[in-house]
Amino acid sequence: MLFLADESCDFAVVRALRAAGYDVTAAAELVGGAPDTVVAGLAVGEARVLLTEDKDFGQLVYATGHATSGGVLIRFPAGARRTVGAAVVAVATTFGDRLIGQFAVVEPGRVRLGRPMRQ
Repeated sequence: MLFLADESCDFAVVRALRAAGYDVTAAAELVGGAPDTVVAGLAVGEARVLLTEDKDFGQLVYATGHATSGGVLIRFPAGARRTVGAAVVAVATTFGDRLIGQFAVVEPGRVRLGRPMRQ
């Protein structure tokens, strides 16, 4: 499975997924400062599931119908930040390809898969 981490995504998530063998591109390494629509387009163009901590991506996809390959919204409060990388790796391992085309919300101890997204 392929992932694209937007600039709001904690880099601990990128490092943890890479260490677990996942192919992860970080928007900050490619198109730093790019608008959300550009980052979302890059994810679609490369068939990558978007990793974000920015609720605006959910709005972009659901309100405007912007195409996507799937998205994972990470919602971890400051007190749980040390576990965020491991939690996202566990989600990737548990759900695998089911994340493609879905919108998932990951919180400490909880994962919600939303409705399928427009691809």
